[in-house]
Amino acid sequence: MTMSEPTPRHAAISRRRLLAAAGGLALAAPLAACGSNTGRGGGGPGGGTVLRQWYHQYGEPGTQSAVKRYAAAYRQAEVTVEWRPGDYDRQTAAALLTADGPDVFEANGPTLDQIRGGQVADLTAEIAAARDDFNPAVLAPKIYGGRVWGIPQTIDTQLLYYRKSLLAKAGVAPPATLDALVTAARALTGKDVKGLFLGNDGGAGVLGSGGIPLIAAGLDLLTADGRAAFADPAGADALARLRTLWTDKSLLLGAPADWSDPSAFVQGLTAMQWTGLWALPQIAKALGDDFGVLPFPAAGAHGKPAVPVGAYAAAVNARSKHRDAAKRYVKWLWVDRTDFQEDFALSYGFHIPARLSLARKAAKLRTGPAADAVRYATGNGHAAPLLWTPGAQTAVQDAFSRIIKDGADPRAQLASAASRVTAEVRRARGEG
Repeated sequence: MTMSEPTPRHAAISRRRLLAAAGGLALAAPLAACGSNTGRGGGGPGGGTVLRQWYHQYGEPGTQSAVKRYAAAYRQAEVTVEWRPGDYDRQTAAALLTADGPDVFEANGPTLDQIRGGQVADLTAEIAAARDDFNPAVLAPKIYGGRVWGIPQTIDTQLLYYRKSLLAKAGVAPPATLDALVTAARALTGKDVKGLFLGNDGGAGVLGSGGIPLIAAGLDLLTADGRAAFADPAGADALARLRTLWTDKSLLLGAPADWSDPSAFVQGLTAMQWTGLWALPQIAKALGDDFGVLPFPAAGAHGKPAVPVGAYAAAVNARSKHRDAAKRYVKWLWVDRTDFQEDFALSYGFHIPARLSLARKAAKLRTGPAADAVRYATGNGHAAPLLWTPGAQTAVQDAFSRIIKDGADPRAQLASAASRVTAEVRRARGEG
């Protein structure tokens, strides 16, 4: 559902979104007519109020039926669910500029432009009773000006998976630092197995999208006033280690499927792989308990482990004719109905509930690697800031690619990327 890829924030994180993208062309025709309803007749239970709710097209089976079921259970209004294939973020942005937009929609944000443009309603009061129960890392990007503009639905994250038996055979401990990761990857690389898979581009795309190695080096992406904060020697040193992985030839490259798919890991092509939480059930089915998960390891003297987290949010169209009714519905579904929230997170794919209390008690998340994933997402989770625009993301990914693949100077590349990011943030704020 999210953690995501495309649109900046957790764009690189959501498995549901990845699956949808893969099947989008094939499904486009039939789903074009999927703007669906609850099956009720006209004149809803809320005195005739009819709310239109948009979701992006999830790839996991059962998700569409589930959200229709949630909508049908609401008794204060009739809710029609529309399943939106294609470029959902662009569709939403365009619809919010018209009088025909949805009343309720999920947002890969909301974005700063949508908030500053008065396109989304303030949901501070709706989330108030449970605000402290939401994972603070994914709630933070939904806050602007001290107000909450979206309610997180569920969390996606990415992790470092490692094969216990291969590490034990090589006498390698699960790496707790980036230096240890480089050493372990080298030791685990053999004739038929590579030590580590970060994607077929060496990790530039997935790790660069949220700058997670920079965060693991103890840095922030942006300062509080919106300037790039990562052009630091510690960040350059971390990226130099990623270059070493490339030159050591301990990275798997040219895998049949990229980082988001665990095939290379379960087929034994690599001893360690960076991929999403969504891959955990498939890996467990193939390997049993012969695997563990780790955060991206700490880099340098002041580093700390880090994992990227992201969450789509439920938002209300500020121009909706039924804005107050829409806000009541969003509160009912994403604050009050914890049973539906847990079902949405764990019954269709594998995600972490956005509510801390639900994540703690969910049976599927209490033991083994799943419990570790929850612990990392809670204690080491970092979501991209609200101001982390697509342009900022691209600037950092370009720098990562030149450093890792081409051997460009890390300090010079980070300095250049920082200039681009600061300019991009100024543009987003309407200052440049």
